Amino acid sequence: MSLSSKQRKELRAAAHHLKPVVRVGQNGVSEGVIAEADQALTIHELIKVHVQGEDREERKQDAERLCAATRAELVTNIGKIFVVYRANPDE
Repeated sequence: MSLSSKQRKELRAAAHHLKPVVRVGQNGVSEGVIAEADQALTIHELIKVHVQGEDREERKQDAERLCAATRAELVTNIGKIFVVYRANPDE
């Protein structure tokens, strides 16, 4: 599933008021982080994730790993925050 630019724009607007519900710490994208993100995506479809760490490339890799593990799409990332979307198949 690939999002169009119009869909990304709408999702960015919808995510603007959200607070991060998942935090990736020093250990990176662990099984616990993946499980928490998967559960949050099932409930909310659209979530913000906060990634600790100073290395931009490492944060980007963490975002990609989390999206791959949860079968989600990366909507956008700004600094240490990135927005992830996965459509709920039940709706």
